[in-house]
Amino acid sequence: MSNPKEIFVEDARIIFRNFEGREGQYNRAGDRSFHVLLGDDMAEEMEKQGWNIKYLKAREEGDTPTPHVEVVVSYKGRPPHIVMITSRGRNKLGEDEVEVLDWVDIKTVDLMLNPYEWVVNGKSGTKAYLKSMYVTINEDPLELKYGHVMDDGNVDELPARAGAVEE
Repeated sequence: MSNPKEIFVEDARIIFRNFEGREGQYNRAGDRSFHVLLGDDMAEEMEKQGWNIKYLKAREEGDTPTPHVEVVVSYKGRPPHIVMITSRGRNKLGEDEVEVLDWVDIKTVDLMLNPYEWVVNGKSGTKAYLKSMYVTINEDPLELKYGHVMDDGNVDELPARAGAVEE
């Protein structure tokens, strides 16, 4: 292997989101992950460093397969630093909140990947672990217009007579 380095991906496109760690056809229960689509140049450089790059099949004849890498989101050892950005500001997401990223409408993602070199039964490679990630959310227009749910789960209060009609 050739000394893989941390990878910075700006304006990343992520697919196959499983921040919850739900069990599925390709996933054991509790294993959190997602995949990052890569440009050809980045994929080539990462492959040279030993990263485990995979390719999505071309959708149409003549298209080239799309490179991507699976990223593990692990809270064992050093947890990742994940921040969700909304109109209300920045919210650090911990292990109990990160699953919200499975369902939100993502505008942009910037992230850092940590390499983990492995050797098993004579085979070796580099696995990608999430180090840090900033996710900007596309918010619902009605939510923006009418207010937000408060931290305690209650909706912003309306004035006492709001909507009341005098008889």
